[in-house]
Amino acid sequence: MVFPRLCATTTALTGFALAAIGFCFGIYASIQPLPTHLTGIEGHVAKQQVMDRSNAALSYTFASGWNISDRRPLHTIPLFLIRAFIESEDQRFYTHRGVDWRARAHAAWQNLRAVRGIRGASTLSEQVVRMLHPRPRSPWSRLIEGIEARKLESRFTKSEILEFYLNQVPYAANRRGVAQAARHFWDRDLETLNEKELLALVVMVRAPERLEPVNHLMELETRIATLAKRLRRIGLLTEEELQIIRETPLTVSRGNLPVRADHFVRYVNSLSHEISSGGIVTTLDISIQQRAQAILEERVSDLLNSNVNDGAILIVDNTTAEVLAWVNAGEFGPRDESQIDAVITPRQPGSTLKPLLYARALEKGWKASTLIDDSPLLLPVGAGLHTYRNYSRVHYGDISVREALGNSLNIPAIRAVQFVGKEEFLHFLQRAGFSSLSRTSDYYGEGLALGNGEVTLFELVQSYTALANRGVWRPLRVLREEKEESLRPSTLPLISPEVASIISDILSDPHARRREFGVEGLLRFPIQTAIKTGTSSDFRDAWAIGYSDRYTVGVWMGNLNRASMNQISGARGPALVLRSIFAELHRSIESRELFLAQSIRRHTICAESGHLAGSLCPQREELFVPGTEPTLTCNGSHSKKHKQLESLSAPSSENPKLVMPTPGLHVARDPRIPDTLEALAIEVAALGDISGVTWYMDGERVSRTGPGKLKYLWPLVEGRHTVRAEVTRPHEEGVKSTNEVAFWVR
Repeated sequence: MVFPRLCATTTALTGFALAAIGFCFGIYASIQPLPTHLTGIEGHVAKQQVMDRSNAALSYTFASGWNISDRRPLHTIPLFLIRAFIESEDQRFYTHRGVDWRARAHAAWQNLRAVRGIRGASTLSEQVVRMLHPRPRSPWSRLIEGIEARKLESRFTKSEILEFYLNQVPYAANRRGVAQAARHFWDRDLETLNEKELLALVVMVRAPERLEPVNHLMELETRIATLAKRLRRIGLLTEEELQIIRETPLTVSRGNLPVRADHFVRYVNSLSHEISSGGIVTTLDISIQQRAQAILEERVSDLLNSNVNDGAILIVDNTTAEVLAWVNAGEFGPRDESQIDAVITPRQPGSTLKPLLYARALEKGWKASTLIDDSPLLLPVGAGLHTYRNYSRVHYGDISVREALGNSLNIPAIRAVQFVGKEEFLHFLQRAGFSSLSRTSDYYGEGLALGNGEVTLFELVQSYTALANRGVWRPLRVLREEKEESLRPSTLPLISPEVASIISDILSDPHARRREFGVEGLLRFPIQTAIKTGTSSDFRDAWAIGYSDRYTVGVWMGNLNRASMNQISGARGPALVLRSIFAELHRSIESRELFLAQSIRRHTICAESGHLAGSLCPQREELFVPGTEPTLTCNGSHSKKHKQLESLSAPSSENPKLVMPTPGLHVARDPRIPDTLEALAIEVAALGDISGVTWYMDGERVSRTGPGKLKYLWPLVEGRHTVRAEVTRPHEEGVKSTNEVAFWVR
């Protein structure tokens, strides 16, 4: 009989041992590592508060993370608040080693008597563990939390634990810590709260949602009164202070953000940056943001009847490349379009790329006095032709680069992009930061000069700052980093200072734009300001970009759902906003003229021919890059052969090119015109004096035209054809032949 009893005992002991081993292993597996310090919250993703350049809050980011931006050192937290927390949450905080066994036993007895859980007994250290390692509430979790609390106290001092608790304890509305709660419920700092408000902070942590003061004020008042009596009994309150607490009403004053910058905050949060205890300090100026917001909202409201519902403003300090204002019209809310940031949404830029195009043309040899043929123009699109016209449908014949840019004429811009080269212009824009232009040059074609590609307001303003900054391109900055090297962003010499000076002078010259915009009006600012407007096809986008010596400002207006506006152009819509913004920006600072390179040369030229002015010439002053000054004096005849008229081709040393027909062109007969009267204008492009052109169709000579004549009217014949031309020049031997072009007549 002894043996069976011994076996049973052994089996029981073995089972107990295995259970004990399993129990210990379970504890070991459940214990999670503690952080090495309590200030950075290792292993957790934390969202930060975003602030303007003067540390004013632009956002309160409280969801899904720790309190990073509102942490307070323990010695700056009111002593009364600290003592009230200890009395309310953990009376023996300074004597226990993580677990208050007396409090646990007392709580267990009360819960047993009530036959339900009415009281917990978690110490502040255990509550810190629960914040670090959230678990479902159960006896097992309480056991693990006690063990981890013991480890916590062996690693950190009481002061470190208490400081962490007061900065990270959860409140309603995803607020963490007493500082965030104070700002949320009373819009004040901790130091300004009265004793009743401080006690409310203590009481609310027991049940953050149930004791939230907006909707549960009566219950919160009862809890505060109970705690105040306890504090009076232990001497933390006098009878007089207790009476004041009872008589003082608890009111709530929700904190509001001082400015709307939701889109900017979202952009900043999308950037990669290190987590810092002070939050994210940006370049935004809250005062400028507020004023710009008000101006834009008022203008959009005025144009609602013209179906203008959205707008955006970007303001940059030229000296630092810092973004000072990032404004979107309308509320950031449930409307689908309100979630779209118009500052970084690609839209068609209209004519706003023209200053960059002419800057490149000046780099390649054109001058502000260069004359361009402004007449209707047909260019190939696929197998057909597209007719280019100016915005006003008016054409001015031979016109200077200054007036072509000042009046934003389309035909001269097309001729300019042909001179520069569409591929070269596209690469130039990409170097200037237009990453939105990601297609090939063949995709955009010459229409890139008129804005058929889509770019963002951010990219436009960034490129214009290069014009304002002596031709040097810099990436725009939205963060105010502390490291000195980060304050010097990478730079790129985009154009020469002389070319930048000439473009700025043209854009700020009211007489250069007089033909289309008039000398007076919205575009003539009180201070020297370079201005360019733009309007996309069907009035879907209206732009106004400008820069003074100190600031660059871009304004876009339209509809984010891409609906057309009712005849609102850049000069009618955004221009007034631009004018108001510059008036605000320069209200309290000294205004200076735009930069003008000292090497720039000034000459009085003939307004008709572009040569040095003669006695019979209409005269005006023009700026020149050194080495490009005119050398001939106009004789006053002003005929075309005496003008510096630019053709589409390269210099005369290169072969001439056929402009019309274009390769693969399909020409359709017009049934309304007799066949004998239908003809195709074949055209060749060549610089310099031309003594004659010989025309060949399908390998046979069909005609020869005389000096200066670059077109030939060829009678239409149905079928596939090839054409080429041979050009002769005076004082040159031999001929220069164009390429052979195939086309169809149907």
